[in-house]
Amino acid sequence: MTDTAAVTGAARTPTAIDALAERHVAEYLRLRPDEATAMGFPGGETEYGDLSPAGLRALDELNARTLAELEGLEPADEADRVTAAAMRERLGLEREIHATGRVELNNIASPAQGVRAVFDLMPTDTAEQWEHVAGRLENLPAALAGYTASLLAARDAGHVAAVRQVDIVIEQAEAHGAPGGFFPGLVERAGAAEAVTPALAARIRSGVEAGVQAYRDFATALREELRPHAPEEDAVGIEAYRLASRVFLGAEIDLEETYRWGQEELARIVAAQEADAERIRPGATVEEARAILDADPARKLTGTQALRDWMQGLSDEAIEAMKEHFAIPAPMDRVECMIAPTQEGGIYYTGPSEDFSRPGRMWWSVPAGEDEFTTWAETTTVYHEGVPGHHLQIATAMMARDELNLWRRSFCWTSGHGEGWALYAERLMDELGFLEDAGDHLGMLDMQRMRAARVVFDIGYHCGFAMPESEGGGAWTPERGYDFLSKHLILSEGQRRFEFTRYLGWPGQAPAYKVGQRIWEQIRAEHEAREGEDFDLKAFHTRALRLGSMGLDTLREALA
Repeated sequence: MTDTAAVTGAARTPTAIDALAERHVAEYLRLRPDEATAMGFPGGETEYGDLSPAGLRALDELNARTLAELEGLEPADEADRVTAAAMRERLGLEREIHATGRVELNNIASPAQGVRAVFDLMPTDTAEQWEHVAGRLENLPAALAGYTASLLAARDAGHVAAVRQVDIVIEQAEAHGAPGGFFPGLVERAGAAEAVTPALAARIRSGVEAGVQAYRDFATALREELRPHAPEEDAVGIEAYRLASRVFLGAEIDLEETYRWGQEELARIVAAQEADAERIRPGATVEEARAILDADPARKLTGTQALRDWMQGLSDEAIEAMKEHFAIPAPMDRVECMIAPTQEGGIYYTGPSEDFSRPGRMWWSVPAGEDEFTTWAETTTVYHEGVPGHHLQIATAMMARDELNLWRRSFCWTSGHGEGWALYAERLMDELGFLEDAGDHLGMLDMQRMRAARVVFDIGYHCGFAMPESEGGGAWTPERGYDFLSKHLILSEGQRRFEFTRYLGWPGQAPAYKVGQRIWEQIRAEHEAREGEDFDLKAFHTRALRLGSMGLDTLREALA
């Protein structure tokens, strides 16, 4: 099912299926105006979506209506066939998730974080934009109250997140209002902004006070009304995991085979790292090689400003270099590197607004107390989050306005497709000769090793498979799992704890990176075998990225 227009770049006449996809987006944004802000669309700048049970039902009803209408439409061309397949797969899975009655609560990707995180993407250059900030602050308590109601309804239906996730979200919620937290920082920013009048500053302070209290009330509800019902056990079991894996990959996989492959891939990466260590210093172990690199002043950064400047410089260099291998026209030839206003750990990318007035951004959330960074360990992260990773992938689809409807280019997202591409991009930079330095190469392998290790831990722990024989076999426990991850996640203690908690509370998502990479590589290999000497790597990449994000089974079919 090759998407002809996406391959040729020829403009298409919008079809009935395109119109349905656009209507779906418009209705979704009406229900979720904070998502409009995240995507850079105007309208609803002060509002939140309804996170109560009624609001969740409204989203499910929208998905049901769209899927029912889709069944009555005949695809006009190959692009329509891809759209229809992608919408059936994605919206169908959203309905399956809703039917379980579960409501997400974890340390990284739940409304507990999203309600606050939308402020990171709100512009603050003008008085009007600060008015929007003030208005959204005033609406924040109702959003958290609705989310609390949904969590309690899920509790009454027998679905509560593990106590570990409840505890970390309580900690995060209380930290937002503490000295050095997000809300005090927002007051300081408003006070220093020339566009903010004294009256507006007072309104923002009042809104911040309400927001701080709302998060305190949220933490209290979690502690008193949810935590007593929260299970100690983090593992979700194999049946729930199968559904989660499909959601994050958009593909059906054999979990036992993938678990075995993860162990084999981990061993292969460790062997490659041993070869790198030998290059760094003959006879050195991998641990000794890392210590040598850490001690190299030329590879060390001190302070978050130095980190941001280094990220920006490397990102700019990568964009220029990759213009030889990819189409990177303006305005997508810019990534803005940022230090996140939180201290939770983690590095992430946010896409540009639809008109690119807000650029794609790479964010680094630096844990408290961490002030030294090593470039050898993070070079591949810049490629992963920027170019040729997430930014190239997301911006390429967003630029395809004449080929893809809005749902395809901006709203369809699958972790296995997106994160799999970003890991594939890391390997591609090695293939193209950008990681010839032994230290940078070892850093790339550290990241690949982390992703392989979490395939093993995430699948093994949640599905109840036996630990690898190399680890002594037997049952996984959180403690044994943390010891296993500590061998393979070469991160600061703060980052490693954050990642560990994430894997326990967001089953199926972390393996989507490495498993997604595997599927991307399989699809490329299939095309290389089929096309032989006619295979053109740049053309393959262009064709694949211009399709936009989708489930990986749908991608394989679309490219076949």
